[in-house]
Amino acid sequence: MSEEKEKRLIIYNTLSRTKEPFEPLHPPLVGMYVCGPTVYSDIHLGNCRTFISFDMIYRYLLHLGYKVRYVRNITDAGHLEGDRDEGDDKFAKRAKLEQLEPMEIVQKYTIGFHDVMALFNTLPPSIEPAATGHIIEQIEMIKKIMAAGFAYEVNGSVYFDVEKYSKEHDYGQLTNRKMEDLLEGTRELGGQDEKRGRLDFALWIKAKPETLMQWPSPWGWGFPGWHIECSAMSTKYLGTTFDIHGGGMDLQATHHTNEIAQSEACNHTAPAKYWLHTNMLTVNGARMSKTAGNGFLPKELFTGDHPLLERGYSPMTVRFFMAQSHYRSTLDFSNEALQAAEKGYKKLMESLSVLEKLSPSASSSVDIAALEEKCYAAMNDDFNSPVLIANLFEGVRIINSANDKKETLTTADLEALRKLMHTFIFEVLGLLDESKSMGGSDVIEGLMNLIIDIRKTARENKDWSTSDKIRDELKAIGVEIKDTKEGVEWRI
Repeated sequence: MSEEKEKRLIIYNTLSRTKEPFEPLHPPLVGMYVCGPTVYSDIHLGNCRTFISFDMIYRYLLHLGYKVRYVRNITDAGHLEGDRDEGDDKFAKRAKLEQLEPMEIVQKYTIGFHDVMALFNTLPPSIEPAATGHIIEQIEMIKKIMAAGFAYEVNGSVYFDVEKYSKEHDYGQLTNRKMEDLLEGTRELGGQDEKRGRLDFALWIKAKPETLMQWPSPWGWGFPGWHIECSAMSTKYLGTTFDIHGGGMDLQATHHTNEIAQSEACNHTAPAKYWLHTNMLTVNGARMSKTAGNGFLPKELFTGDHPLLERGYSPMTVRFFMAQSHYRSTLDFSNEALQAAEKGYKKLMESLSVLEKLSPSASSSVDIAALEEKCYAAMNDDFNSPVLIANLFEGVRIINSANDKKETLTTADLEALRKLMHTFIFEVLGLLDESKSMGGSDVIEGLMNLIIDIRKTARENKDWSTSDKIRDELKAIGVEIKDTKEGVEWRI
């Protein structure tokens, strides 16, 4: 990849609300932090979309030659049910419900998360720190924020003073909202509330006697607030300022806004240069949520075991479906859309098999270099995977036309096309050919060769009924065979 193409990468920065040239702080090094899962339950598809999107971004940065330190945390403590530091700790509540230790809950759902990510063929991050492994760093950060005058302690809990911070800093910069608007949209404090201001949030929360997860601190036994965890871990592994901070758009208004405030109050510098956010999921046009009853888990999507699903869809079909929408666009799930994605994914994979069998010509009737340029232009435009896929299907058209002798390709262009298709399909989009990645693919290949040989013998003996029965029975179970001049071809 040339340096010229690297420099053409532009990304949309939520902070500036514009597309900006990507200029790392210390090239070729890139630091990227993505807010990871809260492992108190099974991962939902909204999370999957975020992590699959950032996997694609990670893959493309690696492809461009950057040395990326990708940090994605595990939140395993301190995440209360309400953003206003109210309600039970999610881990303690689930632990009581399942009659387990909180760390058993963490272990169970962390393993489940990794299993799902592996099914989607996501690369593991460089570092995957857990909040409970960084309590000391969080306490030290809180002490610095207090020393700077932007936090206060009340009865063993420590709160961030948002209104005091906002006198010197732009608290609402990430969402482009003014303090008066934020205050207007926040209810008055109750009589029992310890906070001084309506927007103040907890950095450290005093533990109740029955609290299952608690640690000693200068303010007594307690546990960290949700927001301080990411600030502490991103600072430790990427420095006080790093290149990319990512997450779902639902984290913008509270979690990421508070992260910026904490980090600036402690480190006196902005934590990240570029902020990237993925958009939400909808189902048949309605926002996906547990309360609406239209949310389904990845395993339900794979098996089809859900009232809204007509059948199951494979992990690569789902990954391809997600890539067909830009990461900043709303993604709408429907059976029709998933089935269309399934057909498109299979067509893409089948074209690669055809490509391997193409014979070179003396000259080329198509410009593969121009197609390559379009693919890079798509990804360099804020990782525009839908446009990339449209260009890859132009590659499919060229392959099929060459197979039908309507287009010609030289040996060099055939090799360039193979490299182009494989690079963007497998390396960048992160897809797998599921027909080849199955554990029994060699067995399937052998069985199909045997069946085709039996059918060939039947045809040579003019046993047309047996030949037709083999063809029809295979078609009934989803295997198509086709007689060509070069021999018999089959596909699932």
